[in-house]
Amino acid sequence: MRKEVLYATSTLIGTIIGAGVLGIPYVVAKSGFLLGFLNIAILTFAVLMIHLYYGEVVLRTKGHHQLSGYAGKYLGKWGKRIATFSLIFGIYGALIAYIIGEGDVLSAIFGVSPLFASVLFFIFASAIVYAGLKTISRFDFYLMSVAIIFCLTICAFLIPKVSLANLSTIDVSYAFYPFGVVLFALIGMSAVPEVHSILAHDQKYFKRAIMFGVLFSAVFYMIFAFVVVGALGTGTTDVATIGIGLATSPTMIIFANLFAVLVMATSFLSLGIALTDMYHYDFKFHRFAAFALSCIVPLVLFLIGVKNFISTIAIAGAMTGGLDSILITLMFWKAKKHGDREPEYELHKSKLFGIVLILVFVLGAAYQAYTMIK
Repeated sequence: MRKEVLYATSTLIGTIIGAGVLGIPYVVAKSGFLLGFLNIAILTFAVLMIHLYYGEVVLRTKGHHQLSGYAGKYLGKWGKRIATFSLIFGIYGALIAYIIGEGDVLSAIFGVSPLFASVLFFIFASAIVYAGLKTISRFDFYLMSVAIIFCLTICAFLIPKVSLANLSTIDVSYAFYPFGVVLFALIGMSAVPEVHSILAHDQKYFKRAIMFGVLFSAVFYMIFAFVVVGALGTGTTDVATIGIGLATSPTMIIFANLFAVLVMATSFLSLGIALTDMYHYDFKFHRFAAFALSCIVPLVLFLIGVKNFISTIAIAGAMTGGLDSILITLMFWKAKKHGDREPEYELHKSKLFGIVLILVFVLGAAYQAYTMIK
């Protein structure tokens, strides 16, 4: 495989695989492995199609843009506004989830209260965000590679403990419970324009890079869910590594939760810096005001009562992933007619299939909203 293709594919994988991996085992355990696996499989296909749709939109458009730029071009001001709202909402949801999750895992490691651990993590992480250290994004792929090695090591340790009895249970009342968390874990559309840029001179590999990146990430999640749920069953915790540590050994408590700390910390820093930069450069806020909007707002929401890791990433995934996917489907239809260059690959335009995709994301978002207010 050419170096550029490998780098482009790894960029997409590094964007997709993140803290969502920590929540997938819990929601899969709640529904039962088979129903959870079905959720992952269906959403993988849907998300893969959305990534490929977005890839064709990128190929049909001259110049370099991000999602809000493409939405503005093909859908007008309303599309750009919704894309911007979706981005901000999704990042806030993720930042809150990471504050919650870091508190839980640091509490498991050091024995302090989760609230204290969350605030302590926030102080250190937000200081780095305020400093705007760009080296975080430069080394994000390498840090994520280390995290994947940690995860595979955990899987190897747990495989002998896998029990088929833990994998055979089914709870139909939780059939759609994994939707939001799995969608949160699978979305990586923001990396598609970057993958396109990396392959500027090898566009014939663009489709292949998107497909491999999404499918590799999905298989990685399936393996992790299989091993964790198979080993822990109903003892699977909302942040998976906490349950892994409690069910195994004191050494694994530290090792597994260090993996969780690494995954969530890198994601918090990358998203926090990106949101601060957007407020500062795009909306022209003073640097401190941009930082406060990016980091203080999630902390305040956490302190006033948003403290459920799974619910937070489920809502963020269903709403943001759903909105973005709907926008991309609509842009794909428009770009077929109004694009300004010939694409290196072309997907069949099926209005019926696109409508089915939109319905999947609308119903998924509605279900998550219902479970939140129930």
